[in-house]
Amino acid sequence: MTNRYPLPDLNTLPDDIRARIVEVQEKAGFVPNVFLMLARRPAEWRAFFAYHDALMMPETVGRTSNLTKGEREMIVVATSAANQCLYCVVAHGAILRVYEKQPLIADQVAVNYRKADITPRQRAILDFAMKVCQRSHEIEDADFAALHAHGLDDEDIWDIAAITAFFGLSNRMASFSGMVPNPEFYLIGRIPKTR
Repeated sequence: MTNRYPLPDLNTLPDDIRARIVEVQEKAGFVPNVFLMLARRPAEWRAFFAYHDALMMPETVGRTSNLTKGEREMIVVATSAANQCLYCVVAHGAILRVYEKQPLIADQVAVNYRKADITPRQRAILDFAMKVCQRSHEIEDADFAALHAHGLDDEDIWDIAAITAFFGLSNRMASFSGMVPNPEFYLIGRIPKTR
């Protein structure tokens, strides 16, 4: 498995993009391939990561959310699995394992979230996300009521739908381009860190 598009050299990228990638590299210990693959088109990279950050890290844009970081990642893993996106399932599965501190959770959510070790609230979130992913034209008021019953408000429901839709784009970009998951992602959150 190889990327269909060559990854650009980090040193050839605009300063703002290079600085963000170096920051990610210092934190993670490697550069996730998505950062380099999308950097081949700087304007699109900036727009993609601005929207990504607004959805996945709402505090960066001064917004609060009732969805946990783990719930956000569950949405990405479940819908990316439905879209058969290897890169996003592997990469966001790693992040999900870290946030939830559960080494098995990402595999369970990717294969069949209905049998995963998650809460009823999380199952309701994923039921809605999957409907947005696969049958958004069938969304009705009853879908909102089911989420309201779990303490989620209309802004939370917007978040679920927006994350699902955004990663639908991401899934398709990763799949068509042959984006390969970094090997490091496969082990993150599976094995306890040694101190």
